[in-house]
Order: sequence, then C-alpha cells, then structure tokens
Amino acid sequence: MNITEFLTDLQARHDEAVVHADELRGHIEDLTGALAETEARLTELATARKVIAELAPTDDGGELDPPEPTTAYQAIMNAFNQHPDQAFRVRELHELLGMPTDDPAMNVTRSRLGRLTRQGFLTQPGRGPYQKRT
Repeated sequence: MNITEFLTDLQARHDEAVVHADELRGHIEDLTGALAETEARLTELATARKVIAELAPTDDGGELDPPEPTTAYQAIMNAFNQHPDQAFRVRELHELLGMPTDDPAMNVTRSRLGRLTRQGFLTQPGRGPYQKRT
C-alpha cells in the first residue's frame, strides 16, 4: 500500500467516524429532549396528585396518602422563594440544597432551571446566574 492509498483509507475512516459522531449527537439530543419532557410530565403528575390528595375527602377525614417527598423542582423553587432577591449559579444552588456538585447532576439542574426560566418562574440576569422573577 502506498502513501496515497493509506491517506485515502485514513480519510474514509475519518469521514465514517464523523458521520457516526453526528448520529450519536442526534441521539443524545433526542434523548435529552425526551428526558426533559418526561421530567416535566412527572412534575405535572405529582402536582395533580398532590392537589387531588389535598382536596379529596376521605372517610376518616385524613389524607389519602402520606405526603410526597419534595421534588427537585419544588426544592429549587423553595430555595428561590427563601432568597427572592439573590441570584444563584448552579453550583451555589447545589451547595445550598445539599445536592451533588458533579457535572452530570449540575447539567440536569441546568436543564431544570432553563425550563423554569422558559415557564416564567425564573429569570437569567446574566450568563450563568438564575434569579426568581419579581
């Protein structure tokens, strides 16, 4: 095999790897979108269940189920409600809430903060910090 054939083969392998990487990026984007939609749906269902549990009477006058644990969205909003004038970066928010500060966990929170911003609960006064909308 001469150098020209070797370089041609190398370029073909490079092109295949680029196509494969693009396909994987597309899958990641699809999965990220699906995850965000599913988390949003879970939040909506948890909220609906909580409202129904509070409004629905039981035979003994008690609650239907024990109270649910705080969801991540509720914990985030509680932090912003307790500090309405303070802007938080993701790492600061994780430290305040006692959440892990590894990159994957913070990326999930970044996604949640983006959703809360799009829904109008939070604002982003600069690149990085998030603040409760006043």
